[in-house]
Amino acid sequence: MTQETHRQKAWVISVNMGYGHERAAFGLEDLAYGDIITANAYPGIPKKERLSWTRLRHLYESVSRLRSVPVIGQSLFRAMDFFQRIPDFYPRRDLTKPNLQLIEIYRLIEQGLGKHLIEKLSKSTRPLISTFFTAAFAAEIHGYPGDIYCVCCDADISRTWAPLDAKKSRIKYFAPNGRVVERLKLYGVREENIFLTGFPLPKANIGGPSAEIVKHDLSARICQLDPNAIFTAKYAETIGAELGKNWCEIKSDHPLTLTFCVGGAGAQKQLGIDILTSLRKDLLAKRIRLNLEAGTRADIAEFYLHHVRRLGLARLVDKCIHVHHYPHRPDYFRGFSHTLRTTDILWTKPSELSFYTGLGLPIIMAPPIGSQEVFNQQWLQTVNGGIPQNDPRYTNEWLFDWISSGGLARFAWNGYIEAPTHGAYRIESIITHEKVPLATLPLII
Repeated sequence: MTQETHRQKAWVISVNMGYGHERAAFGLEDLAYGDIITANAYPGIPKKERLSWTRLRHLYESVSRLRSVPVIGQSLFRAMDFFQRIPDFYPRRDLTKPNLQLIEIYRLIEQGLGKHLIEKLSKSTRPLISTFFTAAFAAEIHGYPGDIYCVCCDADISRTWAPLDAKKSRIKYFAPNGRVVERLKLYGVREENIFLTGFPLPKANIGGPSAEIVKHDLSARICQLDPNAIFTAKYAETIGAELGKNWCEIKSDHPLTLTFCVGGAGAQKQLGIDILTSLRKDLLAKRIRLNLEAGTRADIAEFYLHHVRRLGLARLVDKCIHVHHYPHRPDYFRGFSHTLRTTDILWTKPSELSFYTGLGLPIIMAPPIGSQEVFNQQWLQTVNGGIPQNDPRYTNEWLFDWISSGGLARFAWNGYIEAPTHGAYRIESIITHEKVPLATLPLII
């Protein structure tokens, strides 16, 4: 294989459904040949395919929002979640039998879903990386000539992620943790087709194999989160061995900052208002800064700004209160990565953002939505990088108790130490065949 082939970039494919799949693709943007391709919204997509994808996306997002509606919303959500649920892992057993959702996906692919895009990309044999299983399946069914990879986006996955006949499939997987590695084996994926890499966090927040950016940001953050030095005094020598002997001299260039991130469907937007209301006096006293992340949803941004005005906090906008909204998704992912550089606490549902504790971010978990987020929550608690929220109406009380006790500093440290940070670099190394000086990840279940 020539050196030019070794350095060859890949097609990186995602899908516009929530933010998770696109967030994973964004972490691989340096590896992408051209722009990241959105399988359900790329230029030239046939109208019939666009409509099929749109129906699936609307169903996903509408049911997520309906969960907050009494009786009927809960019933509809449970029905959808049942069909994409993740079965118990133990006892270990053969889980190769496909579920109904997977059978339906293959029926749509056999009818032509994804064919136009795969034929378009098949003029090249460069590797194809998809962060959504349907696009990977379509690539295999429609005969893509190059290697096909699929990035798993949660800490555990349903049967839908593995191919219909997983034992015979040539699709290769990038797993974010050990549980996904073992789960794929139960679904029939051959061991040689599974790579334990970690989730592809954005390189802009890492700083290369040596993680210089992570170490700098964590050094400033950990003292901000431990004002009484309860945690840092006890583990000063250990922290210094990892972050450098001068870590305690790196001072934060921003006030204590909490970032609340709402999902793509906007299902938990009211939680942001509960937090804002509870922290009103602390914001006025400049004791804390609050970022409300509306993503690409202009309606949610206006919803937040309306309540900021209602609470008499308009003068704090762009000072102690920031409402972030971006018209385009690539702008959102870049802007969010920038925001995280000056974030001390991340509050979010346990989505793919659970993996961001690997950046040394303590995560306060909103209630999970869906089976996969329950497993993300369990994983995040296993690595001790986050904790479920208390009653948001009393955020002004328990949040500062957690800070005063050094508890959130402990979560920040554990997240950095225990959760994979260099997923994007490991994936790039596999694709380009260029070695990266990184330790092999342990198979932590």
